[in-house]
Amino acid sequence: MSYAAYIAEDQRLAVLSVLAADAGYAHNDRVLQSALAVVGHAVSSDRVRTIIGWLQEQELVTVEEVGDLLVSKLTTRGLDVAHGRAAQAGVRRPRPGR
Repeated sequence: MSYAAYIAEDQRLAVLSVLAADAGYAHNDRVLQSALAVVGHAVSSDRVRTIIGWLQEQELVTVEEVGDLLVSKLTTRGLDVAHGRAAQAGVRRPRPGR
């Protein structure tokens, strides 16, 4: 696996994990960008939107446009992937106990 692919998989897991930790299982793209920076992924707003779009294509999140924001909400499958109960190609599996 290339370094770029590993980083992409980790970024996707990070987004799913942030959504899983929220009481409403949802956040907008600006909050997700800030959350990614906290865990070592300082990425552009375009990159965050690309990640969100990919997760939506895999049916791990739903996305709603609210003004100029994209609000992502975790699906049941997305929650399972975030917790390691299901695997999804392109998303890093969490370590046990995470």
